[in-house]
Amino acid sequence: MVTSVANEILLFDHRLRLLDDKALYLPDEKALLVSDVHLGKAETFQSLGIPISSQMNEENLDRLRSLYQQTKPQKLFILGDLFHSRKSLVPEVLIAWDIFLKEIAAETTLIVGNHDRQLMSELPPFSMNCSVDAVELGPFLLSHEPEVVQASRMNICGHIHPVVRLRSRTDSLRLPCFFVEYDQRRLTLPSFGEFTGGYEVTLIENTCAYVACEGEAIAFDVH
Repeated sequence: MVTSVANEILLFDHRLRLLDDKALYLPDEKALLVSDVHLGKAETFQSLGIPISSQMNEENLDRLRSLYQQTKPQKLFILGDLFHSRKSLVPEVLIAWDIFLKEIAAETTLIVGNHDRQLMSELPPFSMNCSVDAVELGPFLLSHEPEVVQASRMNICGHIHPVVRLRSRTDSLRLPCFFVEYDQRRLTLPSFGEFTGGYEVTLIENTCAYVACEGEAIAFDVH
């Protein structure tokens, strides 16, 4: 079943705004959330002799700047995997991220992801908070990998880069999605970064995939 709704939805009685550019805005918390940015992935591939344009990093940061201007958040959360690998930590990538942080007024927090863990000691002193643990934000528990929550909370995470496959008689298409698991009280964000691949989710009972497009959130489920 396919249902088109406004991009602001009510999930577990909480208002969520699903943004076209693979980001989430929490209006009651005035918080912008993205996950799995993977800055410097191009540089990682370049170090292996694979020719990929470094322009990808600036394009990702330009998208994030646009989202910041659009939502004017008080807080920005990166739900893990800000950088891709040690090979990502070249001056151009680090300087570009530092410039972005100095441009915005939002308090920025990185929830350390599996790609970030081995890099933290090598990062310069950015003007952002870093947490190796999940972060509580009002009724939400923000994490990189999925967390178990009580009935009074909702988990928002990243890590798996969810995509949903749409099929017709002659073709199929994979699209980044916001993946809801109702029984787990969990919303998984799509990967914000480009060229990050995706895990194809399976729609079963008590799940739903939202694709954000042109100011609407299109819901896909099994009904």
